[in-house]
Amino acid sequence: MKALILAGGQGTRLRPLTLSRPKHLLPIANRAHIDHVFDLLLAHGVDEAVLLTSYLAERFEEVVGQAAARGLAVDVAHEPTPLDTAGAMKNAEASVATGTFLAINGDVLTQLDLGRLVDWHTRRGALATVALTPVEDPSAYGVVVTEEDGRVTSFIEKPSAGTAPTNLINAGVYVFEPEVLGWIPSGERYSVERALFPGLVAAGAPLYAAGSDAYWMDVGTAPNLLQANLDSLSGRFLTTAVPEAGPEAVAVAPGVQIGEGTRVVRSCVGEGSDLADAAGIEESVLLPGVKVGRSASVRASVLGEGVVVQPGAQIAGRTVADGDVIFG
Repeated sequence: MKALILAGGQGTRLRPLTLSRPKHLLPIANRAHIDHVFDLLLAHGVDEAVLLTSYLAERFEEVVGQAAARGLAVDVAHEPTPLDTAGAMKNAEASVATGTFLAINGDVLTQLDLGRLVDWHTRRGALATVALTPVEDPSAYGVVVTEEDGRVTSFIEKPSAGTAPTNLINAGVYVFEPEVLGWIPSGERYSVERALFPGLVAAGAPLYAAGSDAYWMDVGTAPNLLQANLDSLSGRFLTTAVPEAGPEAVAVAPGVQIGEGTRVVRSCVGEGSDLADAAGIEESVLLPGVKVGRSASVRASVLGEGVVVQPGAQIAGRTVADGDVIFG
């Protein structure tokens, strides 16, 4: 089975970190987020994927090559003009025209059982199936209403607090029959969530949904990026990038210099970073090449590549652009 990976977004909610890279290349436990998507596909027997890109597409070349070495053949379909989620799928129609295929939003981090989702889809004779995940506050999302057998009856976009009939939302993971592509206009901006799915429901087409309690995170904001990294350290999100996950785990990449008396607590430190004596790093993510000066403190923050934290500086709860300098 093939999979489409939707990775064309500009990541505006993650700026300034996404000014120089697609959001899908930001790290989770010192590995690009998209690598974890590749892991999910490989774990479920998917060996062919199409990466649907637009923004800074050339930056994906290295991870695509690494995926091939691990057994996942990844083709790249580039959109010079962004066509939204369904439009991007239509752009790759020739790649998935011969059979059932998966699609996954590239900014989703999940351990969802793809095999179970495909089986659910097949047994119901669905044209399309959407995975659902529970959230504490569905008012921030679009909720999906279904019948008892999972058939989708309606979508409610950002319901008022306390009014949602369910807390299950679209998890951004789908199974499609190739015929669904005939519902998508060519060369136009067209959304899976806001156009394709409501159109299928209105036409009475067999659109189904399946709930899952598996780990799920929309890594589209800096707080969620930080939380996803912390979840990988604690073991809430399981990854081979953290072989000894636990309450006090850290992920320190090769080539990191750690000075005398420096404490690294529940943090991910990128390759080539330099942490001077008596510094403190707590519940933070440092991209490669960060320099933290003597007696400086970094807490609950995400520091971009090459950031310099001057000696004695204190930083907490911030997202810092590549190359910035934090003064004491």
